[in-house]
Amino acid sequence: MEANSVDTLSLAERRELCALAGNLKTVLDTRLDDNERKRLTATLRELIRRPVAAHDEKSLPNAVMTLRTAYAFAEMVDPDHNILIAILLHPLVKHGLMSVADVEREWGADIAGLHRGLDEVAKFSTRNSATNQENFRGLIISLAHDIRVIIIMIVRCLVLMRSINLHPDDTWVRNVAFEANCLYAQLAHRLGLYKIKGELEDLSLKYTNREIYTQIAHKLNATKRSRDAYIKAFIDPVKRELEKAGLKFEIKGRTKSISSIWNKMRKQKVDLPGIYDLFAIRVILDSEPAREKSECWLAYSILADMYTANPARMRDWISIPKSNGYESLHATVMGPENKWVEVQFRTRRMDLVAEKGLAAHWRYKGGKADGTDQWMNNIRDILESADAGPMQLMKNIHMDPFGKEVFAFTPKGDLFRLSGGATVLDFAFHIHSNVGAKCTGAKVNGQHKKLNYKIQNGDTVEILTAANQTPRQEWLNIVTSSKARNKIKQCLNEEKQRLADIGKEALMRRAKNRKVELDEAHVMRLIKKMGYKFALEFYADMGADKVDPGRFLNSYIESTTHTGEAEHVSAEEFEIRRDDDEKKSQNDVLVIGEKSINGLSYRFARCCNPIYGDDVFGFISSDGMVKIHKNSCPNAAHIKERYPYRVIRADWSGKSGSMLPATLRVVGNDDIGIVTNITSIISHEQGAALRNISIDSHDGMFQGYLVIGVSDNRQLTTLVKKIKTVKGVKDVVRV
Repeated sequence: MEANSVDTLSLAERRELCALAGNLKTVLDTRLDDNERKRLTATLRELIRRPVAAHDEKSLPNAVMTLRTAYAFAEMVDPDHNILIAILLHPLVKHGLMSVADVEREWGADIAGLHRGLDEVAKFSTRNSATNQENFRGLIISLAHDIRVIIIMIVRCLVLMRSINLHPDDTWVRNVAFEANCLYAQLAHRLGLYKIKGELEDLSLKYTNREIYTQIAHKLNATKRSRDAYIKAFIDPVKRELEKAGLKFEIKGRTKSISSIWNKMRKQKVDLPGIYDLFAIRVILDSEPAREKSECWLAYSILADMYTANPARMRDWISIPKSNGYESLHATVMGPENKWVEVQFRTRRMDLVAEKGLAAHWRYKGGKADGTDQWMNNIRDILESADAGPMQLMKNIHMDPFGKEVFAFTPKGDLFRLSGGATVLDFAFHIHSNVGAKCTGAKVNGQHKKLNYKIQNGDTVEILTAANQTPRQEWLNIVTSSKARNKIKQCLNEEKQRLADIGKEALMRRAKNRKVELDEAHVMRLIKKMGYKFALEFYADMGADKVDPGRFLNSYIESTTHTGEAEHVSAEEFEIRRDDDEKKSQNDVLVIGEKSINGLSYRFARCCNPIYGDDVFGFISSDGMVKIHKNSCPNAAHIKERYPYRVIRADWSGKSGSMLPATLRVVGNDDIGIVTNITSIISHEQGAALRNISIDSHDGMFQGYLVIGVSDNRQLTTLVKKIKTVKGVKDVVRV
């Protein structure tokens, strides 16, 4: 018999469950028809009754958390019935009690689409996503597909943060708090969900630095009475003057968040008494749409007549709202007792947008706002940084908030919004990628400015371009926006590839003219010896005339055709490398490690040049390549003693493979024709080939080194015996 999961909940949790279900039913009753209402009631009962109501994420009650999330969304964002139903159904879908197809059939494609977005997020939303690059990127990309999914995840994070105070797993709590602060609080800020953002930051501080949080909270409580008295003394005369002007309004004081106060204390390096703007006064006007701006300015002028305003701290987001829809007029005035006081003027509509962000903004605008598209495009621009790690992604999200913006005009009067600190180069890329790529500077308010000039509010900017201008590496240090940075990187990579194609073609042409066949592996070794990590960079420098193809070809020829003793050195470097395709073929000659292990890349060591049949072992080098050594190798004892944990078994597979190099030292009388006789024996040996030979004669004797390609050690032994029979040969030894 199926266990009733409600039995696992405490009495308080069961009461909360019933209360939340009733509240949600009240919220949704007016938005659903009779059929939908019945199905939703059945869904709520199923959610409470089935095992999905049992404890989930770190032993938190799943059903309670789901209803808390839905109710918090309705209360703090918007009572959108599609989103609320998606939140309520998600645990049932997640635990296999409903399919997405069932959701689509019963509730429609839109709610089913939200489920697909939530399922996509669930693949990456682990509590280590903030420190795991792939998880973090996957999470952000999946969030960016539907902005409603972002808001659901923000609210879900808030509910989780509210529920984990004094949780026994401190490490898990800190991970949750870290992700909440670095990711979801910043996303909430972008969406204008300032109330949620402030609470997330406060709770994050509480869980990561409880001592500081408690100290500030206690000090605020201790000064609450005097602070309330000051707010009342400030508000009363302002209230009387606004009423005289015939304005309808609400005026109240609001203490700033603990995290905001802590940030100011750290930034200004002062204690709590040194923070002058611990609170803000908010004037909320009941204005008709046509009179919103004029009445906000009227209220401000009344305040400015009463108290001295600080023009440097004037913030006008009424004339030009923030990108997330935020509208408000902020002023700082010198109040009683010579204290600076921040006063915010806004209408009811503006206040709702400020409290509930873009969700409220859409409702007033009748659809998705332009600022939303801009925000989503900015998120996607950030994601284009493929080389960015998780901390850099967080920095990009955090350091480019819409709270810091500048506004500039084109000569035609078009207004552009950029992030604070944006340069002329940012402005150029903001207009168009091609304009940015060709930018040489700008005329700002009629004066010539360089690429790194920082745009100021109200500037008129005319971008100057040149047809031969191309992006440069140092531009990455000038721009501040992720969009401009990504476009510059893209242009630089395209230019590098173009130069690399030119460089490679020049080298191939030189080699063809000189009838030299280039071995790709040997070319790569030479490139790395020159200090290049990647062939693309080498060929790009060759295409840019920084590397001469003729000189490089000379080096290549010298390294493959040395004479005298140098030939012996070149022969020692001769190696056979097996790539994955070769190892998959039937000619594979080695079994490395356990026989079940496949796909290991290996090469034969230069120091001993093992051949088929030699007693060998494998050594895992620092680059992951397995090097095959003979057990009699001069370096074997040192390797096995110092790196025993990197030595693995290597056996021949039972059949010979491709030719492998073996070096012989031959000593004999310096007679005419002796070398010819030796090479004749090698050439007549089937399956053997002479790779290199170096001869040195002195006092009637000669010493030579032969590098011979053979298939196994038996063939080499046969060759050694035959060479010893040549008249005048004194000794033949494998080295």
